[in-house]
Amino acid sequence: MPTSSLTALPIRRLTLRDLAVCADLSEDRRWPREEHKWSLLLTAGRGYGIDDPEGGLVGACAVTEYGPHGRPALAAIGMVLVAERHGRKGVGRRLMRHVLSAMGTTPLTLYATPNGRPLYEELGFKATGRAEMVRGHFTPDGAGSRVATRAATAEDLTAILRLDEEVFGTDRTHIITRLPAFADQLRVAEEGGRLIGYAGAWPNMDTHVVGPLVARDTETAKALIASLAAHTDRPLRTDIDARHEELLAWAKERGLVPVGFNTVMTYGITELPGDWSRRFAPLTVAAG
Repeated sequence: MPTSSLTALPIRRLTLRDLAVCADLSEDRRWPREEHKWSLLLTAGRGYGIDDPEGGLVGACAVTEYGPHGRPALAAIGMVLVAERHGRKGVGRRLMRHVLSAMGTTPLTLYATPNGRPLYEELGFKATGRAEMVRGHFTPDGAGSRVATRAATAEDLTAILRLDEEVFGTDRTHIITRLPAFADQLRVAEEGGRLIGYAGAWPNMDTHVVGPLVARDTETAKALIASLAAHTDRPLRTDIDARHEELLAWAKERGLVPVGFNTVMTYGITELPGDWSRRFAPLTVAAG
């Protein structure tokens, strides 16, 4: 299809009815199909796509807003994908410009792959950090942890929401309240009856992705990862903020192998809100 024809195709909102074509698009780019993740992004956020007259999608992306309804304080962009047959024709740039226009003055963030980073820099995004993806079967050290962890219950939700907003810097209720259904595990760490961290593990193909991972300190983050690993036979995968060097070194000692890096980028703000020192891993790089 000529580039001129592509620019004439409308960009529309995606819904759960588009789950299969979104997964097909992921697969076209040799990514996992990730229907489970796409389902979360299309219900908790907004998807944008361009239909291919020959079937499927030319391209797509997802935007997840955080903060007061109608007045978001931050929005995360993810899953910016263009079908291989339509690559290098400006489709990704067109989708991103559409999102920038739709979001107005709302600050934006995304995790950029090495291939995507040049486009985002061209559009005005600035690199503010890095996350390292690690993956593998977790090997416990046998020493145990002094940090108490347990499965989360419905009674923990208020405390989890309060901690998450404090650490993330804005309200994420519409995402966090979906975690019990989205994740196979949701665990909390506590001290003296007070919640000091929480983490989820959700299914993605043959792995369990650890995220979000919010913890008072590195020891608490280690305890949460170990407790999640103890309740699954699958390999773990997670994207750890590269500033948390001690946690990354520990994870690698426990069998998680480096897979690659993503660059954390922002638009309209110089750094992400909240407390990065307690924010160890995102729910998913597609939603921050």
